[in-house]
Amino acid sequence: MNIFEVLYNEVISFLGIGHVVEVVKSGDYSSLLTFNGILSVISPFIPFLLIIEIIRALVYKKFKIDDYRIPFFIFVANRFISRFISIAMVALCIGLFEKYSIFKTTFTWYWFIYGYIIWEFSHFIYHFLAHKVRILWCLHSTHHAPENMNLSVTYAHFFLEAPYADFIRTTICILLGVNAPMLFFIMFIDGTWGAFIHVGENILKDARLGFFNKIILTPSHHRVHHARNVEYMDTNFCNLLNIWDKVFGTFQYEKKELPIEYGITRPMNPRNFWDVYFGEIYYLAKDVWHAPGIKNKFLYIIMPPGWSHTGEHKTARAEKRKLKEKITVKKIDEIEVAAEA
Repeated sequence: MNIFEVLYNEVISFLGIGHVVEVVKSGDYSSLLTFNGILSVISPFIPFLLIIEIIRALVYKKFKIDDYRIPFFIFVANRFISRFISIAMVALCIGLFEKYSIFKTTFTWYWFIYGYIIWEFSHFIYHFLAHKVRILWCLHSTHHAPENMNLSVTYAHFFLEAPYADFIRTTICILLGVNAPMLFFIMFIDGTWGAFIHVGENILKDARLGFFNKIILTPSHHRVHHARNVEYMDTNFCNLLNIWDKVFGTFQYEKKELPIEYGITRPMNPRNFWDVYFGEIYYLAKDVWHAPGIKNKFLYIIMPPGWSHTGEHKTARAEKRKLKEKITVKKIDEIEVAAEA
């Protein structure tokens, strides 16, 4: 296989049009009427939307190569690594835990509703832990490092995050009885929507989507999730149904008076691949190395990002508390000034 064939296959794979190309070559279009055929037609939606996003940015002279460069390098790196590390985590979890499920469901519309609610619960658990356990944040932070929101961000992930996420999500779903074929269908829907909610302002300026903003998790909500503003930090962990964010008190609307600042809170170079991909791992290792005692070394690994053995915590919770105290003091000062006047 020469380099042109490799590049051709990579482009076809990225665009998700491999099955469609085979159908066109064979001339037999009947397979497009099957369930898998329909999915193969829908799959290219996000890659083509990304291309449109880039074209629009070029046309309106808003295109910045730095907004897409690092996510592209991460995508290439992950493709290269995946050639040597193949982790079929979903299949593994189904094989291990299906026999322990509390009951069995079928691929019907009413069990689909149940399955999707359970899937969102499992996604919430994985995503919440990825923000609250530092070693897991090291895997997830790569996705939060970009300082501009666009569809390329959906490809910016540390290569070990997907196996971790799939282990948590698949295990919970299977143990709670979600039908395996239905689970794959749910994953497809959720993956497509999960990519779409990263759409940039070149395509969707106001990402609230009208009345949908109150009933599902829109790109606006996910932009809030990617913000490093203290008020927005650690919110909107769900993917499509925002039910669990509302249940656990992590739901947050985008505020017009509070513009979103994308990225992570530590000083970093978002244009440096190594800092984006390995930076959090480096700083965790550094903290563990310098921490006194085995207990503190272990706590740095499992406590939230920003935790410190000195007690000078800079976790999201601590920063939110400081902000709340500052706002309270400001209001008291304003009341006293008004009273004196």
